Amino acid sequence: MEMMDEVAFMTATRFARKSFVTVSCDRIDFKNPIPADTLVELIGKVKYVGNTSLKVSIDVFVEDMYNESREKAVSGDFTLVAIDKDKKATRIFAP
Repeated sequence: MEMMDEVAFMTATRFARKSFVTVSCDRIDFKNPIPADTLVELIGKVKYVGNTSLKVSIDVFVEDMYNESREKAVSGDFTLVAIDKDKKATRIFAP
C-alpha cells in the first residue's frame, strides 16, 4: 500500500504540478497474490478532479520474471488534496 500511495502522489503531482497530500484511501481490492521473485508494475490514472482534490486510481500488476504472463493483483483509489506553501488546501487549477 505504501508504493500505491507513492504512485498516487506522483500521478497527482505530475498531473497538476502542485504539492499534494493523501487524505483517504477509498478501497483496496486484493485480487491475486504477489509472490516473491515477481516483477511489480504500478499504474496511476487521475479519475476525478475537483476544486482542491482529485482521485487517483492505482492498479498493481504482477509478472513472473520467467514467463510472459501479467495479471492485475491489487487495485485501489486514493484521494489527494493540493496544498500551498503554508500547507493549506489550494485550487488545483486557477479559475
